[in-house]
Order: sequence, then C-alpha cells, then structure tokens
Amino acid sequence: MSVEGKPSTLRAFFDSDVWHSFIASPAAVGAAIVALVFVVCALFAESLAPHNPFDLATLELMDSLKPPVWLGGGESKYLLGTDGQGRDILSALMYGTRISLLVGIVSVLLSLVIGVGLGLLAGFVGGRTDALIMRICDVMLSFPSILVALMISGVGRSLFPNAPEMLTFAVLVLAIALTGWVQYARTVRGSTLVERNKEYVQAARVIGVGSQRILRRHVLPNVLGPVLVLATIQIAAAIIAEATLSFLGVGVPPTNPSLGTLVRNGGDYLFSGEWWIFAWPSLTLVLITLSVNLLGDWLRDALNPRLR
Repeated sequence: MSVEGKPSTLRAFFDSDVWHSFIASPAAVGAAIVALVFVVCALFAESLAPHNPFDLATLELMDSLKPPVWLGGGESKYLLGTDGQGRDILSALMYGTRISLLVGIVSVLLSLVIGVGLGLLAGFVGGRTDALIMRICDVMLSFPSILVALMISGVGRSLFPNAPEMLTFAVLVLAIALTGWVQYARTVRGSTLVERNKEYVQAARVIGVGSQRILRRHVLPNVLGPVLVLATIQIAAAIIAEATLSFLGVGVPPTNPSLGTLVRNGGDYLFSGEWWIFAWPSLTLVLITLSVNLLGDWLRDALNPRLR
C-alpha cells in the first residue's frame, strides 16, 4: 500500500502548480542549483575538499599567501589561493559554509518552533494571553536584532570563557533564535485569528474536539504557508547575523571558523594586495544569501494564488 502510494505522491507533486511554477522560473531554478551546490559541498567537505585547512600537521607556512591558480605565482593544488597560514581557501570555504549553514538552519528551526507555538497560543486563546505575548513582541522589536544577538552572545562568551565548542555553538544559535521568533509569532497570530472563526473550527468545537487537537490538526496546517516563506527568507538573515557576530569576534570559535570569521581574517590582508583572502569568503556569503532570498521570493509567489 505504501509502496504504491509513493509514485502517486511524486506524480502529484510533479503535476502540482508549485512544481510548474518552479520550472517556469529561471531565477528559482538557478538559485536552487547554487544553493544545492553549497549544501553538497558543506555536507561532504571531508570528501570534496582538496585539503583539510584546520589540520595543523598538514599546513605549510612556505605556501602562505599563494594567489589563485590563474595569477602569477599560483599553484594548481591551491585553486583559489591560500591565506596567511598556508590554508587552502577553497577547502576553508567548504568547511566554513557548513558551519554557517548549520548555525543558520538550526537557529531558524528553533525560532520557528518558539514563534509558531506562541503565535498559535496568542491567536487562538486571545485575551490577556494574546496581549502579553504581543507586548513581548513589541519590546523585542524595539531593539535592533543584531544588538540583542550581540549582547546575548557576548554575555555568554564572558560568562563561559573556557566553554566547550558545543556550548559556544548553542549560545550563538540561541542568540540568533531569540531575535527571530517575533516575526513568526506575529504572522501566525494574524493567520490564526482568521482561521479560528471559520466554520470548520466551529464545527470541530461543536462535536467536542479539544483545543489542542484543533490547533494541531486543523489550524496549524492552514497557517504554514506564510511560515514556510518567512522561514526560507529568515535562513539568509540568520546566516548574515552569524557572519556579523563572527566578524565582530563573538561568533563561532576560531578553531572552527565560519564564513564570517574568514571574512574578518581576510580583511587584514585586503589592503596589502592579497585580495583573494577577503574576496572569496565574501562572494560565497553573497551567493548563499542571494540564492536563499530568490528561493524565498519564488516560494511566496508560488504559494499565493493572487500573485500568479
């Protein structure tokens, strides 16, 4: 039964308006290809990277500041050049992209869970609960998100200066998530206020269905469209936030640098002629965020019939 259901499910997906909207949009297809390349390189960095840039035993200081292969002095084993410590830039980009994507996706998932839960509660229960949650949202929105993330991450690093790397990652993810849940809460609350007064919700209440079951089985699936669009766009914002914090020195540990850390390190060589140390991490960061934003724009149009 389940085996027979899989082809029909795939066939239904490929026959859907969303799929046809995707293949009809060159920008969406191109963005998906770029994003897929970065995801594959990040997931399989150990296999695809020509070098391990963080293995001190394999680094050669004599190979430091090598330019890209097409410039004079470049070597074929360092396609994009090396940094001041002799690390291969291409390999460092693969490992750094994995950390940036991991922090961005996990922080968005955490903020999505918090925001969707509080938004459903505020919109469905209403009253003082709704007012309290919305006032908290107003307070959070009154502070710049990057300032709040910087404060949380900075305080965490100060309280736990010798904390293990996993705890440092957890503090960074929490700092970004606590500044991003407000958008989900406000979006879900508005959609829930509309859905709770519809006939199917009223009918479920009449036959005695509990509030939790109504929220989980009926209201939540009908408010997920805007949430998916927002989550896609917020991944790019979370990656930028992580890069900003790492650039300021309160992000991921230097032993596992992300794209933001690589950009910060490259800034020291920008005016001395070694532009590639700064340019490639910056370009990678731009391409990732641009591709994710383009996918978010396409998904918004595809899930909204009024925009088609």
